[in-house]
Amino acid sequence: MKAFLLAAGNGTRLRPLTDTTPKCLLPVRGVPLLQIWLDICKRFGIEEVLINLHSHAASVQRYLSQNANGTRVRIAEEPQLLGSAGTLRANRDWVTGDECFWIFYADVLNCADLLNMMALHQLRKPVATIGVYRVPDPKRCGIVSVTADGTVREFVEKPMNPSSNLAFSGLMIGTPQLIESIPDHRPADIGFHVLPRLAGQMLAVPIEDYLIDIGTIENYQIAQATWPGLRDRSKCSSYHIQGNEVSKPSPVS
Repeated sequence: MKAFLLAAGNGTRLRPLTDTTPKCLLPVRGVPLLQIWLDICKRFGIEEVLINLHSHAASVQRYLSQNANGTRVRIAEEPQLLGSAGTLRANRDWVTGDECFWIFYADVLNCADLLNMMALHQLRKPVATIGVYRVPDPKRCGIVSVTADGTVREFVEKPMNPSSNLAFSGLMIGTPQLIESIPDHRPADIGFHVLPRLAGQMLAVPIEDYLIDIGTIENYQIAQATWPGLRDRSKCSSYHIQGNEVSKPSPVS
């Protein structure tokens, strides 16, 4: 199994921390976020990872040369950012012949049950399967509405008038059909330019474990205080965290 780990963002909302350190190497309780992701991949049998890089790319490559954790890592450096979807399209040959593959946003700290998500994907075989969770401020997220069987009826990135508070988590499973739906222009974004096109062809799976988007200083500080680590899954199935609000997960309905 392969995974795209999208890590090329500049991390502007995390400045000054990211002035000298790439966002993916910021430590959470002493462990770089990238290392946590490599440990996640090893735990769930993901043998090969493609990581896209832009800001501080040389620092990340030096780190990976010493800390790959046995996972095969391919670097895709982007002198000009391609966007999350543009990265998938530019590296589509890497997953040629694969029925499906993981797509992870590298700034999402989580201990989600990826085995359950993959099992549901393989059972239903949609064009894409996205992890979703409920958030207190849906205007800041990619928001979905779903049918009774979990099919995504609508996807809107950062809507002015959200139809729900069910948000895309940054964890998803893609297919060749997903890549073919990516437009040719660059940069191209998964949330703005791809997922809205796939309404009716995607499955939403609720994430019922710890998950926080480390996109701001505030959330980074919350992660330092709340991250349970990967060793004890019983501590992971507790809360979703966004901003200063902590809420128990709710099922998709």
